[in-house]
Amino acid sequence: MTCCEGWTSCNGFSLLILVILGVVINCIPLGMSLVEGDSASPNPISCYEWWFPGIIGAGVMAIPATTMSLASRKRACCNNKTGMFLSSLLSVITIIGAVYCMLVSLQALAEGPLICNSQANSTVSCEFSLRNLSNFQPESFDLQWFFKKSCVSPTDSKNSNNSDIINKWSVPSSNSEEDRHRIFHFSVFLSLLLVGILELLFGLSQILIGFLGCLCGGVSRRRNRVV
Repeated sequence: MTCCEGWTSCNGFSLLILVILGVVINCIPLGMSLVEGDSASPNPISCYEWWFPGIIGAGVMAIPATTMSLASRKRACCNNKTGMFLSSLLSVITIIGAVYCMLVSLQALAEGPLICNSQANSTVSCEFSLRNLSNFQPESFDLQWFFKKSCVSPTDSKNSNNSDIINKWSVPSSNSEEDRHRIFHFSVFLSLLLVGILELLFGLSQILIGFLGCLCGGVSRRRNRVV
């Protein structure tokens, strides 16, 4: 196996692990949202899991490049220049999916769980549109909802006197339902963000090695069949 095939095979195994992680992590809040929606609690954890950043972005869109990269171990699809070029071309789809996963995760981290920013605390108030992603502004990104003592705004005048206590910064300790939702939301979408970043890096890596394989002829020759 040449260095190009070894690098491609390594990318394939890494992408396979990331695909599984992305799908599993995305499915966890989906299940939690269904459980929360059927229970007496009116506070769904989030709505961004329904954008399927891990299932579609980091999952389905990464499968073609993953399959093509894993085929290099059998010296089937990647043992010629056409195969190496095709693996690079399919990696573009992986990069698009990874960027989608990252943008949705960043949007979710910027907004926080529904318990922090939704009056109705219902997924009905969520808008599932790519326009929201295009309007995302990195300069407005912050995690105040996570580090504040409480992200729920006071509703009574009595509670307004305690705003200095509420605005103190601290890490949630899962002592309340709100803290558990914040920790869960932060953990899920930070994990999906990391998965998207890693898939982006592996996708760029495969594009690089694919073009190197095409230009430098770093591909393997078929072994002579032993009769």
